[in-house]
Amino acid sequence: MGKIVYWVHASADGFIDGPNGEFDWPAMGPQLSAYSEGLDKNVDTLLFGRPVWQMMVGFWPTAESMTDDPHVAAFAPFWRATPKIVFSRDYAGDDWTSRVISGNLAEEVPALKSRSDGNLLLTGGAALAAALTELGLVDEYHIAVHPVVLGGGRRLFGAPERRHHLRLVDSVTLDDGVVVSHYQPAAR
Repeated sequence: MGKIVYWVHASADGFIDGPNGEFDWPAMGPQLSAYSEGLDKNVDTLLFGRPVWQMMVGFWPTAESMTDDPHVAAFAPFWRATPKIVFSRDYAGDDWTSRVISGNLAEEVPALKSRSDGNLLLTGGAALAAALTELGLVDEYHIAVHPVVLGGGRRLFGAPERRHHLRLVDSVTLDDGVVVSHYQPAAR
């Protein structure tokens, strides 16, 4: 059975993007890139909410032609080769979408996990991660907190309906003071 691993970048004040949707602030140094690539090793499916999907599909198919960044060079082939599922109620998909899930998350996601041999990596976003967290379907959280204060944007966990206790598995400080904390849901 696969696990859902949530990998997200956040600001020190708890936002995943800036007040106008800016995502130009995460710095992917070599250590943070290596951490990200380490998460990819056990992944057989990528999961995206529609807003993150639109950002990803606008960049990763031809990413190497836009930059010579080593992280981009390592991740782009993985992104292209890995099946990608988009969660959306009104998106039909595109050439890069392996599947669109628009139904009941409480039914669809456990079935998806049960059919997976590897991890399912949920990258970024807030709404889908919050919905899956509310349903108790996220197995691991890897949160990279960057030393920047954005002053607004979308909150890391939105507005949860209830309290969710997490257990810290590990925390490491990487390039430029980025702190990555690895959590699992805590049994209560």
